[in-house]
Amino acid sequence: MTPEIQLDLFSLFTPASGGGKPPPPAPVASQPPASPAAPALVFVRSRRARNYRITLKRDGTAVVTIPARGSEREARRFADQHAGWLARARARQEKHPRVAATWTIGARVLWRGEMTTIQIAPGSPAARPAVVLAREDASPPPDTRGAQSPASPGGGDAAAPVFRVASLTANLRPALEAHFQRIAKIELPARAWELAAETRVPVTEVGVRNQRTRWGSCTTAGVISLNWRLVQAPLFVRDYIIYHELMHLREMNHSPRFWARVAEVCPWWRDAERWIKQNGGPLGL
Repeated sequence: MTPEIQLDLFSLFTPASGGGKPPPPAPVASQPPASPAAPALVFVRSRRARNYRITLKRDGTAVVTIPARGSEREARRFADQHAGWLARARARQEKHPRVAATWTIGARVLWRGEMTTIQIAPGSPAARPAVVLAREDASPPPDTRGAQSPASPGGGDAAAPVFRVASLTANLRPALEAHFQRIAKIELPARAWELAAETRVPVTEVGVRNQRTRWGSCTTAGVISLNWRLVQAPLFVRDYIIYHELMHLREMNHSPRFWARVAEVCPWWRDAERWIKQNGGPLGL
């Protein structure tokens, strides 16, 4: 069976084969012996997983998830079969621009799909400091492919929002990410409900979460969860993720039929997937 790429950044999975013993009482992890120079490969068992999956972490560690009815032997075989994929994923990871763990004045941050620089907002008083995310070039914004540009709740335009911070000398990342999350909780559900009405897909609830490996998810009950970091991506990528989850409410799989439905409502989906693979790293996923 040909493996499929998940929406998880640098993640690969394939269905588990039948049979096998049920999982032990608790998830377990094991690490095969390897030379110090060999890339880290960790095996983790999960009761909830239904497929073998490889996820490449930001530190270069590859985590192989063993499904409930799978075995570590099959997981090792799965990893060996997809060693080429893993090497290519690591190569892509190395090419991605890195965002500093600590955000200070001058740090580069991804916002609306553009690398921006944290700068002191003009006229910002010392008693109430503010920062602005300034684009690093004067080129036109990326093609939003029909996606509507929401007003920025943070102030300023969508490409250069202004945010109040407690201090200009401390790590600005917690404060800025809190601002991003507040924007996401307003913007993402509103856009999801709008596209749900457009596609006539029944949705019962839309939530915004701090997902570490997924851009979005949904349940058969019609609940959609979106990653708050989508506000850092281009608008056409944000809309693609929402369309993707909406179409899952019609087809709970990644079959050709599902992708045909995605193409009907989101013809630019391949461009969005390409952006995610090329630029997802700076989002920390």
